[in-house]
Amino acid sequence: MSAVTGPPATLGTAAARPAHRDPNVLRWLGAYSCSMLGDSVYYIALSWAAVQSGTPAQAGLVMSASALPRAVLMLGGGVVADRLGPRRVVIGSDAVRCAAVAAVAALLFLTSPGLWPLALLALVFGTVDAVFLPAVGALPARITGKDQLARVQGMRGLCVRLASVVGAPLGGLGVALGGAPAAFALAGLLIAGSVPLLISVRIRALPADDTAPARDAEPIPGPRRGARPGTASASSPAENPQADPHPAAAPAASTPTVSAPTVSAPPVSEPPVSERLDTSEPLDIPAPLETPEPRSASAWDDLLAGLRYIRGHRVLAPLMVAIALGDFGFVGPLNIGLTLLADRRGWGASGMGWVLAGFGVGAGAVSLLLAVRGRLPRAGLVTGGACLAGSAAIGALGLVLHLAAAVGVALLVGLLAGLSGALCGALLQTQSDPAYLGRVTAVASLVSLGLAPLSMPFTAAAIGAWGLGPVFVASAAVCGLGGVVCLAAPGLRRAELPR
Repeated sequence: MSAVTGPPATLGTAAARPAHRDPNVLRWLGAYSCSMLGDSVYYIALSWAAVQSGTPAQAGLVMSASALPRAVLMLGGGVVADRLGPRRVVIGSDAVRCAAVAAVAALLFLTSPGLWPLALLALVFGTVDAVFLPAVGALPARITGKDQLARVQGMRGLCVRLASVVGAPLGGLGVALGGAPAAFALAGLLIAGSVPLLISVRIRALPADDTAPARDAEPIPGPRRGARPGTASASSPAENPQADPHPAAAPAASTPTVSAPTVSAPPVSEPPVSERLDTSEPLDIPAPLETPEPRSASAWDDLLAGLRYIRGHRVLAPLMVAIALGDFGFVGPLNIGLTLLADRRGWGASGMGWVLAGFGVGAGAVSLLLAVRGRLPRAGLVTGGACLAGSAAIGALGLVLHLAAAVGVALLVGLLAGLSGALCGALLQTQSDPAYLGRVTAVASLVSLGLAPLSMPFTAAAIGAWGLGPVFVASAAVCGLGGVVCLAAPGLRRAELPR
């Protein structure tokens, strides 16, 4: 496939530009915000239509129909994102979701078909999410420099908070004005708004050794197979023993790596490339769109290679364990547990809303901090400490008796859990080889969105058997184990965000 180039861009200048001033990043952020707003409106419309068309039990089945394909297909979605390119996958995913929502909206306008189109729509969304989520996670590393990925993570967190705050009222307004069909139509329009913005986003090429088929080999010490003699590998330290033994603490390159053209090697008598080129000046090279190289390996081989890459990485392997423990200890208490807490304490739905608002304010403040600062020093150590402190706050939330105290504790949970979660996401982005980032994101998303929600019915059953306090404390202990893993793993504890 021939490469398609976008408008000329000075890569060195783009890399030096902060993410919040980079038009390319802002276009992606606008597309992501439109997509997340459309998702929020869609879920409001789906829940309302399902309740109106069937029994509560049937509505619950429709709302959960997307979970199964999302969990089953998530790892394969990471392979698709890495093989086809994240930008291409995100554009296709949003186009399919927009078409599906528009079709259901038209069907509901014309007739009353019952629950079957809603269930089918939920299945389509779950299937598309399985490829959309890994691609969204892999895309930031292809549109900005590594030193800006933490700032992008904070900006992305702000968009998620904005979508949750604005999306629900928009969905309710759509239902109030025109019922479920109008709300679905609004969701489709919002998702459609992301497509032209995504088309205008320009993608950086991967380094040459990351686009070669041999890059999917298991990361083992020694030079990467398929790399040309005399070229430096852009791989992680586990793959390249000649690299800095503590790359997390080393500053990121000021200019992004560009795929080298296929040329013959220079004569031995010529000086090295690093001496013949003046790297102090930015290279004026057009920014190419993503062009996947042909692969000899199968999709299954790619999946296994991604899992081996995570397992052998000194930061990502313990980070995945910490994310899993943190999510399993967090999801139950802050979802079903909080609902039961508000009911048994007599706070009602409004009280639960205030507690959720406190959590949202804390998490949003952390996202804003990361977006403004761009990085926090000693990120691995801070992640472990914030996870331990946040787990203590989760345990305390189940013991408070008064609403005002619960709001204050929830604010603290939002600050600490939001900090550890944002730093986990930033470390995942900055420590991963971009060529594996779709698969890495798929594993993290599978844990957070596919497996962790399964803990909610067990949390509810445990609260019924042993009460709120013991279950919140036990969940906090599980969450705290994630902080212990962060502090006990040397590679993760010493990990730094690029400067």
